[in-house]
Amino acid sequence: PAPIVAFARAVAAGQPAPALSPGTPFGYDYAVPRAGLDRCRQRFVSTGRGRVAFLGGSITQASGWRELVQGELRARFAGTDFAFIDAGVASLGSTPHAFRYGRDVIDGGPVDLLFVEAAVNDAVNGMSDLEQLRGMEGVVRQARLADPAIDIVILHFADPDKLHDIRAGRRPAVIANHERVAEHYSVSSIDLAQEVAERIAAEEFTWEADFRDLHPEPFGHRLYAASVARLFAVAWADPPVPGEAPVVPRLPEPLDPASYFRGRLLSPDQAGELIDWRLDPNWGPNDGAPTRPGFVEVPALVAERPGATLTLRFTGRAIGLFVTSGPDAGAVEFAIDGVPQGVRDLFTPWSAQLHLPWAVMLTADLEDGAHLLTLRVAPSANPDSRGHAVRIVHFLVN
Repeated sequence: PAPIVAFARAVAAGQPAPALSPGTPFGYDYAVPRAGLDRCRQRFVSTGRGRVAFLGGSITQASGWRELVQGELRARFAGTDFAFIDAGVASLGSTPHAFRYGRDVIDGGPVDLLFVEAAVNDAVNGMSDLEQLRGMEGVVRQARLADPAIDIVILHFADPDKLHDIRAGRRPAVIANHERVAEHYSVSSIDLAQEVAERIAAEEFTWEADFRDLHPEPFGHRLYAASVARLFAVAWADPPVPGEAPVVPRLPEPLDPASYFRGRLLSPDQAGELIDWRLDPNWGPNDGAPTRPGFVEVPALVAERPGATLTLRFTGRAIGLFVTSGPDAGAVEFAIDGVPQGVRDLFTPWSAQLHLPWAVMLTADLEDGAHLLTLRVAPSANPDSRGHAVRIVHFLVN
């Protein structure tokens, strides 16, 4: 990057090096404030209350950076009564985030500040570029539709593949896709993968000894939280102007009209014409494999035999399944409005080890309107699966 080149040239020429900002190795930070965080600050101060949500996967669900950022906010706004919404669910990326936003983030009321991350799971889960954009735009646009004044920070966490790309001079595709959304909606973002890669290059620490995994050690959580704190310091460096309300941004046209900003969860009991399916009010596995909270001991539509069929009437342009995918996960065939569409394998690279939540979009480019889904358990399954089970916790409708 240009700042590194300028720094190296100055040192080589014996000239004064460009000033280095505190806490970063090469004189610049990794956050892009864009439109800033003035609106949430005004609410925190003027109302004495604040609602802050943390939407992400296992790195957000885990204890670490989230609590540290909460402590930073409490310290900065000592007179504010905060409510923190912990909406991290392991294994989930931006597509399921968009569909669960209404339930998991704003069901209890408006949110002033939203942190969202999906760069790790969107990439690790093999989501396409299009799906990565539709998912993240689904979250950001849905948040702005619910509250035009919400402030949003998109975080890009690190993993080995991202570090490899950065070392090779490439920006990871998932970060580029999520940054398209951040730029389009003028929301803040922090490229923590770039920060980790450059700090390792500066020999401040190593991945193996200090991070160890994409689920970071406490050291990594502290680094992530410190970067967020530096964003706060920049965004709130100038005091608010008395009597001047922060600007509420204009909502632009969507990058992709098929993005999941109308995403919602539909209960499995909405399905009809059930053949060899049962609605289990409190599903749980009997194979001893681990599970994930929120996807066990919940109502689920269950079928375990090939040929089991159901129908679902829905209104929208996209339909998908939120399933629990375990060692015996099968595959489904589906038709829309009587026209066969294809097959979706529900067995994941991790299903042999546990029953994990998995979002599968069947189709996302229908004409907006009323449609009929016909779903059938396929006669064949993944060769690594022990069975044909399909366990639907929610339908996904956009």
